[in-house]
Amino acid sequence: MDFIQEIKSKKEKIVVIGLGYVGLPLAVAFDKKTSVIGFDINKEKISKLKQGINPTKEVGNEAIQETTVDFTDDASRIGEGRFLIIVVPTPVNADKTPDLTPVINATKMVGRELKKGSVVVYESTVYPGVTEEICIPVLEKESGLTCGRDFKVGYSPERINPGDKIHTLENIKKIVSGMDGETLEIIAGVYEMIVGAGVHRVSNIKVAEAAKVAENSQRDINIAFVNELAMVFDRMDIDTREVIEAMNTKWNALGFYPGLVGGHCIGVDPYYFIWEAQKLGYHSQIILSGRKINDGMAKFVADNIIKQLILADKTVKRARVAILGITFKENCPDVRNSKVEDIVNFLKVYGIQPVIVDPVAETDVIESIYGAKPLPLSEIKEMDCVVFAVAHKEFRGIPINELKSMFVQGENDEKIVIDIKGILNKQEVVTAGLRYWRL
Repeated sequence: MDFIQEIKSKKEKIVVIGLGYVGLPLAVAFDKKTSVIGFDINKEKISKLKQGINPTKEVGNEAIQETTVDFTDDASRIGEGRFLIIVVPTPVNADKTPDLTPVINATKMVGRELKKGSVVVYESTVYPGVTEEICIPVLEKESGLTCGRDFKVGYSPERINPGDKIHTLENIKKIVSGMDGETLEIIAGVYEMIVGAGVHRVSNIKVAEAAKVAENSQRDINIAFVNELAMVFDRMDIDTREVIEAMNTKWNALGFYPGLVGGHCIGVDPYYFIWEAQKLGYHSQIILSGRKINDGMAKFVADNIIKQLILADKTVKRARVAILGITFKENCPDVRNSKVEDIVNFLKVYGIQPVIVDPVAETDVIESIYGAKPLPLSEIKEMDCVVFAVAHKEFRGIPINELKSMFVQGENDEKIVIDIKGILNKQEVVTAGLRYWRL
């Protein structure tokens, strides 16, 4: 019986190391086909999962309650499986250099429990070379085993889009790679068990690593382009979204819109490419420029909030501002690297203490970051300015009367709406007598 058949027949277990926005859906999906151990170092997360509570909301509580994934925070249990998938964050440091600490620490834990005949697959986003030049030596050192003889390694970049219920793990083609042909076929066969869209085999691990940083860098650059347009058109008093809608009538327009670029993928991955390129003597031009533009958008938005307050004859320091949404993207509770936090911090420089509304993010997480509990949308009253920062479904389609009720009701008080994501009907808002600005 070959390795894939042993997994399918549940004679071998799959172990997923890291149960975040990517690892948890992966573990749940594999559990429908075979035996799975889900490991995470976060004891509180494991406790919630065992209670049937899904912290990430990426798969529903019902799915967690129905799954038979064996959730554990006991690292010694990693050795119970021989197909091991490492799915941990790869953030950047304050100076924008790669922080490989999580992936190295996970590799050490796996190495200490590694058994002969195992296959270790990395899904964490890294720059080309990390798997073979950094991770394999760690695995060998911790296990005392030799890669290629005693165990094999591959790389399959994650492509899950958090909060997206259409483009899910099962229907996004999976890139797979292995250190040799045999490993590639094992990895491809295992992922084909759950990915209906199929797999795309590449010739080596570095190609797979490069594909991930390339696809996120491409998106980052395209958003940077329209963000730059937005900053220039704002000076020209031209509505950027109207321009883009007109541009999109051409068949080869790409359909990108301006916005804040945060999170743990697009806002981070390009820095991995930039850093490795600099090590090789190449100074990135386009990708680094895109990053600078996108990292500067929070300040641009904050400056325009202040500008609109001044134009509306508001006293900036005493202005009451509500921020609707603080996660890095819509319909997703993840607040990591959210650029909305940067907007809030910029406003605080002017003495403004915004109130926060976010029905998706965890209340305790919001409180730990902003020092105050979020308010329900129904309690937003007497505001000078309401900022639609994230396009959560709860914020879309708000009736104009409900929107107007959020503001100070004095006859001569201007009501300011900042629509970062362009989710409101501009004409309707303006006709209702509100001051409107959008990115």
